[in-house]
Amino acid sequence: MGFAEEHLIPLVDDGLGNSAYLVDLGDGRALAVDAARDLRVLHAAAGRRGLAVAYAADTHLHADFLSGAVQLGHDTGATVLASAGGRRAFPHTALADGDEVDLGGLTLRALATPGHTDEHLAYLLLDGDRELGVFTGGSLIVNSAARTDLLGTDRTEQLARAQHRSLKRLTALDDGTAVWPTHGAGSFCSAPPGAERTTTIGAQKRANPLLAAPDEDAFVRQLTGSLGSYPAYFDRLTERNRRGPAVLTAAPALPALAAAQVKDLLADGGHVVDIRPAAAYAAGHVPGAISIPLRDQFATWLGWLLPDDAPLAFVADDGQDPGEVVWQAYKIGYERLAGRLAGGMDAWRAARYAQATTDFVRADRIGRRPYVDVRQRAEYAAGHVPGAVHVELGSLSSHVADAPTGAVVACGHGERAMTAASILERAGHTDVAVLDGGPADYAAAHGLRLAEGTEDTGS
Repeated sequence: MGFAEEHLIPLVDDGLGNSAYLVDLGDGRALAVDAARDLRVLHAAAGRRGLAVAYAADTHLHADFLSGAVQLGHDTGATVLASAGGRRAFPHTALADGDEVDLGGLTLRALATPGHTDEHLAYLLLDGDRELGVFTGGSLIVNSAARTDLLGTDRTEQLARAQHRSLKRLTALDDGTAVWPTHGAGSFCSAPPGAERTTTIGAQKRANPLLAAPDEDAFVRQLTGSLGSYPAYFDRLTERNRRGPAVLTAAPALPALAAAQVKDLLADGGHVVDIRPAAAYAAGHVPGAISIPLRDQFATWLGWLLPDDAPLAFVADDGQDPGEVVWQAYKIGYERLAGRLAGGMDAWRAARYAQATTDFVRADRIGRRPYVDVRQRAEYAAGHVPGAVHVELGSLSSHVADAPTGAVVACGHGERAMTAASILERAGHTDVAVLDGGPADYAAAHGLRLAEGTEDTGS
C-alpha cells in the first residue's frame, strides 16, 4: 500500500503524557501500538474509519498504565505482539531482535532497544525497503530518552548505558524516518516539557541534547542526573502487565452509595476521594477525605497517593462523569471502587454528619505565614518563595511533620496544594490554608523576589 501521513492516528493521553497509535493498514484492518486499557478513544477512532484492530503491539512492559493489548485480543481478535524477553503470561506472538511481521503490504520489524526496560522493543514500520517510521516507546523520545531507574537504583546506570547503545542504533536509521514515541510531555517516564510528541531521526540528531553527549559516560551522567521522582504505582504495574490485565466483558460502573455507607467505609479502613474542584472541597467536605480533583492528572495522583488494595468511595459534583472516574482508575489498576456518594455533599449534610472546611485564600488576602511548596523538584528549582519548605506532594504522607504550624500550602495553581492540605488534615493538621494561586502571586503580594535552586528544608 502507499503509506501516507493520514494512515497514522496518534491517540494522546494528556494526563499520563503518553501516545498510543492506530495505523490504518489500508484493507479495513489496523495495528494498535501501546494501547492503554481505556480503549474508548481507540475504538472510536477505529470505528470512524471502519477499521478492525488486527494487531496490538506493546513496546515494553509498561509501568505507568495497564496495557490494552489483552483486551483488544478479546474484543477484536487482535494478535498481540510483544518482546519474547518479557515472558508475558498470556497468549501473544513473542518477538526477538530482527523478527518481522507481515501486516499485509507493510512490514513491522522488531528492534531490541533495552534501557527503559530490559525487554524493550522498538518497531520499525517498513514499506518494502523504505523506512516509514519507528515506534520507539520509551527509548528515543522527543529531545530526550525515557528514565532507566524503574527496575531499581542498582540497575539505573547499567540500563542507562544500554539506553545509550539503543539510541545510537536508532539514530543509524534514515534521517527522514519518523519517530513515534509513547512517552511525551507530562510523562513521569521522563520526558521534557514541550508540545511536540513526534519527530524524525534527523531532527533528533540536531536537537536532542542527550545525543550531543560526547561519550557514553557523559550520556549516563546527563540522563541519570535529570531523573526526578515518579508515582508509587509504577512499582506495581510492570508485573501486572506481565501477567496480563483481566479482560472486561462490560464497562465497569460506579454504584451509588448512601451517606451511611460512605461513613462506614471510611471507618472500616477505606478511603474517600473527593473529585470536586478545589474550591468546592474547601467549602465543605467529608472529614478524612482526600482531595484529588477530576482532571487530566487524576490517575497519576490517585496512583501516587492511595493504595490499590483498599476500597475507594468518591464524592462528586453534579455533572462530573462517574465513567471518567472509573476508567482513569482502571487504567492504572485500581479496581476496588466501592461507589460514589449519592446526592454528593448535600446528602452528607442531610444525614447530619459533620463536615470539614479548608481555608482557600488568594495571595493578597493572606498574611505572612510559613510557606510549604509541594511542587516537583524541577518546578521548585525554577522559582520558589524564599524560605519555603519544599516537600513534593508524592512524598508528603511520609513527611507530614515537616509542615510547620499555621502553614500556607501551595503549588502552581491550587489543585495539588488542596490535595496536600487534605493529607495534612487527615494527619491532624487543622490549621493549614491553601494558596489560591502560585509562588509568583504570593511573592508579588508580599514584595518578594522568587529564589532559584534546590536548597530547601524538605524532602
